[in-house]
Amino acid sequence: MRCMLAACAALALLAGAAAAAERTVTLKVENMSCASCPYIVGRALEGVPGVKSAEVSCERKTAVVTYDDVETPLQALVAATAAYGFPSAPMD
Repeated sequence: MRCMLAACAALALLAGAAAAAERTVTLKVENMSCASCPYIVGRALEGVPGVKSAEVSCERKTAVVTYDDVETPLQALVAATAAYGFPSAPMD
């Protein structure tokens, strides 16, 4: 019986891990005007738990963010940039 419970628990853990999905979103980022801005925005995004990478372009005013959508809601990414003075929103 214990083995059966342990097996069920292990399967539940695996199912949860399988539900996690890596997503990539492009954010339109406002207020970037100098070479330091992408660094600041990138560090803000990379500080959010679940973010795998953030590539920021001052020229295009965008941030391409790869993240775990189970661990990280999209709103957390938007809030992270806004906290540093760079409002952002997902691009369509």
